[in-house]
Amino acid sequence: MTDTNARIDEIVRSNDVVLFMKGSALFPQCGFSSKAVAILDHLGVQFETVDVLQDPEIRGGIKAYSDWPTIPQLYVKGEFLGGSDIMMEMYEAGELQQLLTDKQVARAS
Repeated sequence: MTDTNARIDEIVRSNDVVLFMKGSALFPQCGFSSKAVAILDHLGVQFETVDVLQDPEIRGGIKAYSDWPTIPQLYVKGEFLGGSDIMMEMYEAGELQQLLTDKQVARAS
């Protein structure tokens, strides 16, 4: 495992919900990242973000790690779910809320 993969793996495993995105939760740098943050905020769950624009190794490495070509990328309890479009589909179907409940994800304080 490369150093970058090991770093990503540690981030994914040490956070119940982590969003690899462009920008931060307070200042998303693209519409897709903004949509992903809005969904998670609306659901009221505690989540961490990783700004891929601040670290080129993470930006390239996360695509290889998940075998998914785009950012943002959402992980819940170590499981890759997808990007903002998949998040929106799951949210609209009630699947994302159910998954977060089933996996006992902490609520935001």
